[in-house]
Amino acid sequence: MAFIHSFKSLLFRGFFYCVLLALCSAMPALAAGQGLLWKVKAGEHAPVSYLFGTIHADDPRVTELDDSVNQALHSASVFMMEVLPSNDLAPYVMPAPGLAPHLKPAELEQVQALAEQHGLEQKLALRMKPWLLAMVFDLPQAQSPYTLDVQLYLQAQQAGKQVQALEGMQEHFSALESLSLQEQIQMLRTVLARSQAQKEADFELLVQAYLSGDLARVAALDEQLSGNGLSPALWQKLKVLLLDERNVSMAARIAKLAREQSLFVAVGAAHLPGQGGIIERLQQAGFKVELVRE
Repeated sequence: MAFIHSFKSLLFRGFFYCVLLALCSAMPALAAGQGLLWKVKAGEHAPVSYLFGTIHADDPRVTELDDSVNQALHSASVFMMEVLPSNDLAPYVMPAPGLAPHLKPAELEQVQALAEQHGLEQKLALRMKPWLLAMVFDLPQAQSPYTLDVQLYLQAQQAGKQVQALEGMQEHFSALESLSLQEQIQMLRTVLARSQAQKEADFELLVQAYLSGDLARVAALDEQLSGNGLSPALWQKLKVLLLDERNVSMAARIAKLAREQSLFVAVGAAHLPGQGGIIERLQQAGFKVELVRE
């Protein structure tokens, strides 16, 4: 029971979101100066919706929202995020005997030390799938429950908004579930090779890029950081699975609902820009998409 309770606490804390931004994207960049909040409308008499590019982190500099974001959320009737919180443990847990037999003794010691650093029971960490451990351990410190995405979700709930997911749980994790165990172990080993100082510096770069509101800068930094240490083949596979293919389905769902209802859509910022990004796909579907300036 303690294992299940700890795992549910971990999931609510949103760890599986936290570095998706850093894993996704090598998209052609938009012009510098473009921002994170976008107004979306299908026609003169259609409802107004909003796209908001998020970073999946709990840094106070990120979670302190601009008035324009709060007003956009208040105006919408439906809040959408990538996936809704769930108690389903299946996407995260390895079958027995877990991770330990697949690691070298030194790697096992690293996992145990990083689990302690991130407030995880060792037993829990060694049952987690390697892709999830890689995401957790790539953060310089443990995240609180209140990442930006979760904060927006809670605000929407408290305001009585209808809440929907852009993807179901199984669909959301299908990309990572499609990776072989060897590929997942490669992801984990890449993270284990990174120093604490590297993680802190890279996280600060990501936060600063996000706070600049410049999608070009975010995309360029994603390209620089995300592929480091991964084989070119695995990096390309991750880009297609986590970004390109998901943009197609998410944009289609937004387009379908936004013709009839006012939406506030919170989605990782790396999904917005460039050829094949959600902004372009909505424009191709006949929507007018405009930057909301402060």
